[in-house]
Amino acid sequence: MAKILVIAEHLDGKLNSAVAKTVSAAAAIGGDIDVLVLAADPAAIAAQAAQIAGVGKVLTVANPANEHAVAQVQAPQIAKAATGYSHVFGASTTTGKDLMPAVAALLGVNQVSDLMAVEGPHTFKRPIYAGNAIITVEVPADQVVVATVRAASWPEAAKGNNAAVEAISVDATLPSHTRFVGLAAGKSDRPDLQSAKRVVSGGRGVGSEENFKVIYQLADKLGAAVGASRAAVDAGYVPSDMQVGQTGKIIAPELYVAVGISGAIQHLTGIKDAGTIVAINKDGDAPIFEVADIGLVGDLFAILPELEAALG
Repeated sequence: MAKILVIAEHLDGKLNSAVAKTVSAAAAIGGDIDVLVLAADPAAIAAQAAQIAGVGKVLTVANPANEHAVAQVQAPQIAKAATGYSHVFGASTTTGKDLMPAVAALLGVNQVSDLMAVEGPHTFKRPIYAGNAIITVEVPADQVVVATVRAASWPEAAKGNNAAVEAISVDATLPSHTRFVGLAAGKSDRPDLQSAKRVVSGGRGVGSEENFKVIYQLADKLGAAVGASRAAVDAGYVPSDMQVGQTGKIIAPELYVAVGISGAIQHLTGIKDAGTIVAINKDGDAPIFEVADIGLVGDLFAILPELEAALG
């Protein structure tokens, strides 16, 4: 029977919602599911992880070195804690993509990236070619499966569990050549782009950095996160951490509003799992309308004020 270890990603005392989606992927395999929390003080994070349905046990490693998520510091501890586990899963987030390859290297195995479907304990599906093709990957049965889970392809596991929390110690040598210097991140009261239920994105059609305020206004009305196309980022309208798409963030909100976005394939790759897609563009032949559930053709600067007024 499979024994799966899920790595708990967290920041500022909050568990990333992608962890519950990773647990859903683990549940598709079956077997025992444990969550590993590494932190300076893991108690609060462990309590959140213990609520996720399907989790049998939450393991905690308390170490001042774990105050910040540094892959080279966490990976040796995870590799030691993974002893006896058949699978080690992390979310395919920016942090997970940095961390899990290091874990795989320490365990001496290849990593399965962007796991999107489970066909068996060692057989999985993952996207390639910007999501235009899906391949089946089979891991040797005698190897530990180390994988990143494509959060956009999995639902969040329910809450309401009360898993046991157990403190463990790991005998891992931590590197001295890697240290945390600082974290530069934009502060916003809006929801996180990768976990938001609603997202409003602007493209090159918005016209300028100053004009992007209309995107923020609509997002605030909807309680949504704000994203952007690569074209808008390249034009300097918004910072790169807001980019949605193959070379940005892969998201799966319940509602995605694309404003002034033509719909290049690299952008569509990032939103293919969205629930409802609303497109606003003056070009009725824009590719975005081929995937949109609702399409509004016209001047975005005329349409958005009407939408905001309708929202009250």
